[in-house]
Amino acid sequence: MTPPFLVSPLFDAPAIAHGFFSRDGGVSPPPYQSLNTGLGSDDAPENVAKNRQRCAIAMGVETTHLLTGYQTHSSDVLVVDGPWKNSPAKVDGLVTKMPGVALGVLAADCMPFLFADFEAKIIGAAHAGWRGALGGVLENTVASMIALGASANNIRAAVGPCLRQANFEVGLDLYETFTAKYTDAKEFFAPGKNAEKRQLDLVGFGRWRLASCGVTHFDDTGLCTLGAPARFFSYRAMKRRNELDYGRNLSAIALR
Repeated sequence: MTPPFLVSPLFDAPAIAHGFFSRDGGVSPPPYQSLNTGLGSDDAPENVAKNRQRCAIAMGVETTHLLTGYQTHSSDVLVVDGPWKNSPAKVDGLVTKMPGVALGVLAADCMPFLFADFEAKIIGAAHAGWRGALGGVLENTVASMIALGASANNIRAAVGPCLRQANFEVGLDLYETFTAKYTDAKEFFAPGKNAEKRQLDLVGFGRWRLASCGVTHFDDTGLCTLGAPARFFSYRAMKRRNELDYGRNLSAIALR
């Protein structure tokens, strides 16, 4: 069985396979129902393995060649040339020019970004919550691709389902953290429900940071994980339901 997934028109090319997977099409029981691909969850490892195998088949790669990092909300990026030899590297960005390797991002409200330069045949993937986005994981992913031979003008970037501004309520402390680093970041915060809250447009911030690197080919699925918790895993939805754990949505890209 091939699980359903979303695609971006930016990556419509014979040499690219990609997908933004939902929580549909897997084998895990509640609360992970059903396509939980998160190795760090408390789901049974054999369920996660089966789910990841289905995603790997959809990407056209061997299960061992579907790579996701040990994500820590960092700005660290790694260039990879094959399967993990031991445990996954502690990084939030992955870049490669090796065919047959799928670079994956696990998320449940954070932004999953996929990247590709068709001409240079280089791809990337980045996990960006607010910490990673503010820390520069998107810029670092682009820089790593350029170091491999990509061009900023040719890099295409697409973001999958994630927490959107209407549901992304934050405190004034986060507003101050962003604007202390980037004065212009104030434009990505809307008034909250009261004077002590703001609504963060993290996708807008991410797009702005990519534009600062020269990446202007951008696509957005426009979907909110918290707004559609039956379709996508969401950390905030899990907290609202008082559940003890949650699954992770996979987004992946590969060179054929």
